[in-house]
Parts: sequence; C-alpha cells; structure tokens
Amino acid sequence: MAKIQGRPLLSSGGCYMYRFTNDYSEGAHPQILKALVETNLEQTIGYGEDKFSLEAADLIKKKLGREDVDIHLIPGGTQTNLIAISAFLRPHEAVIAPLTGHVEVHETGAIEATGHKIITMVGTEGKLSPSDVKEAVGAHTDEHMVKPRLVYISNATELGSIYTKAELKALSEVCREHKLLLFMDGARLGSALTSSKNDLTLGDISTLVDAFYIGGTKNGALLGEALVICTDSLKEDFRFHIKQKGALLAKGRLLGIQFRELFRDDLFFELAQHANAMATKIQDALVALGCPLLLHSPSNQLFPIMPNEVISELEKNYAFEIQKRMDGDHTMIRLVTSWATRESAVDVFVEDLRRLL
Repeated sequence: MAKIQGRPLLSSGGCYMYRFTNDYSEGAHPQILKALVETNLEQTIGYGEDKFSLEAADLIKKKLGREDVDIHLIPGGTQTNLIAISAFLRPHEAVIAPLTGHVEVHETGAIEATGHKIITMVGTEGKLSPSDVKEAVGAHTDEHMVKPRLVYISNATELGSIYTKAELKALSEVCREHKLLLFMDGARLGSALTSSKNDLTLGDISTLVDAFYIGGTKNGALLGEALVICTDSLKEDFRFHIKQKGALLAKGRLLGIQFRELFRDDLFFELAQHANAMATKIQDALVALGCPLLLHSPSNQLFPIMPNEVISELEKNYAFEIQKRMDGDHTMIRLVTSWATRESAVDVFVEDLRRLL
C-alpha cells in the first residue's frame, strides 16, 4: 500500500486526500443500497404513493408517537425549504431567520424568488431566541412593511449548535403568542438528536413546531428529506405545491425505500451518532492542544481557528472549508464528519494536529 509520510493512504484509488468538507461526500449506507437493489424489479405506483413510501411514513409516525401528521418525502433540503415556506405564506408575509440561516446564506435567494422577504436577526451561535423574534415583529408594524409570519430555525444549526427543549419551548410559546409559524430545518436533525447535549425527541419537536423535516441526504441516504407537517391548516393541497415546484418524483419509491431502511431499526440514529462521535474525537484533541473554536460543538460540525501555516500544511492531505479570515495570521475552518467517516482517518488527522499545533 502506498504511504503518506510513512503512513498508509487514507482513501482508495491512490488518492491521498481525505475530506472533512461536508456530510454528503459519500454515497449511501450499504443497507440502503441493498434494499434498492432487492426491490429494483418490483412494480409500484408512482409519485410517492407506493407501498415503500407509505411504510416509511408509518415508521416515522411511530417514532413521533403521532398519527395526525402529514409526511412528504422530498429530494433535497433547499427544495423542502422552498416548497414548504412558499406554501405556508401569503404573498405579503415574511420569514424571520438567523443571519447564518441556510435559507439566507446558501439557497441562492430561493425564498426571495418566491416573493417572500427574509428578516434576518443576528441570534446567538446560530440560534434565535424569543427576544430576537419579538424584536423582528416589533420592527414591522403596519401594511407598509412585510408582515412577519414564519420563524425559520435549523437543528443542528449551521454553526453546529443545537436547541435544548427549554429553548425550543420558549420559541414555540412566543410564536404562538404572536401568531407566527415555527418551521425547523432538520437537514442535520440526526446529529442534533443524538448529541450528548440533546434533551429533545422527535415527538417533542412535533408538538412544538408547525412543520419540520428529517434530513436523509446528510445522514446515510443517497438523497431525500422527510417533511413532517404538524399543523392541520398547513396540510391542504400540499402535494400540489410539491408538483408545481418540480419535486414530486415519478419514482418516489426511491425516497420511500431509503427512509424505510433508515427508520426500520434505528439506523438513522446510529449513523448520526457515529458522525458525532468522530467530531467529538477531533474536538477533544483540538481542545487539548489549546486550539480556539468558534463554539464547543455538540454536533458533527467544528469551527477551529488555526494559524495559516498550519492550515496550509493540513491542506496537503485533507479537504475542508475555509470559513473566515480572522486576522492576517489566523483563519477559521469548518470540519464536518459524517455517518461514514473512518475512525482510522480521524486518528491520523489527530496525529497531524498534534504534530502541527
């Protein structure tokens, strides 16, 4: 086997670069691929009304402990945010979101393109508080401005933080007080729910928000998000919205099979737990080495601040995102672990950190 600085290559095919860039660099968990192959020649009806999609929805409802929710399987996270938010709002209504929220930063203005303004609040560690919501509502007083109607949050957030049950309950209460919808982006919900700092369950979330989604793309699926609509007034005609926005797959079975496998035997939670464990291993090493972090992350995203020369050395063998130039000598990077991150790769990475920091 080829070597890098006396050590075995981390990846196959003669490539020495190991990626901590995101949590969707790999394909899908083998159990999902096996199920797709085994069911490949079965004939089903289309557009998400097949037996696999219905079974997946039933399994998710059992995890929620509720039968009175609607579940829709949608290919991707940006599509889910776009379709849900545009369906839930009237033309003059707006979204309240953190400044770092995915709908604000990484969706190419998708929400604005549907005619809905995003009101951004600075927040704390990527999270919104009741005071943030009250401030946004208080700043929009009449028909000469957009009307705040939906509060958008992510769990885990784009900065790796998570919401506690008390925090989510407080947000839920202020939203109800001001007649606002509460929508949770769950692209990394698996990471949040399996965090050692988490005290929320899927069932808790379903009682505190109006709608949320469970991310598969970043947790072992080839693609797919499961949107859960909890509030009755938001359910009507939702499949029309999915179709109009181009996301109602003819072969919806592909999503159904994946979520059936993820929720049949807790695979969804096991995969997220692995991603968190790998991130914790890296974070513990960084802390021990005295490396500053944006925050002590409870999830699978880390934001260490390192000397530029250290980053240059790491970039020879690893891929990761440059997040922010802090000053002339230091830069914040983003490290993300996944359901498939190899522990052997993490061990070698930690060795390199100890050598360089």
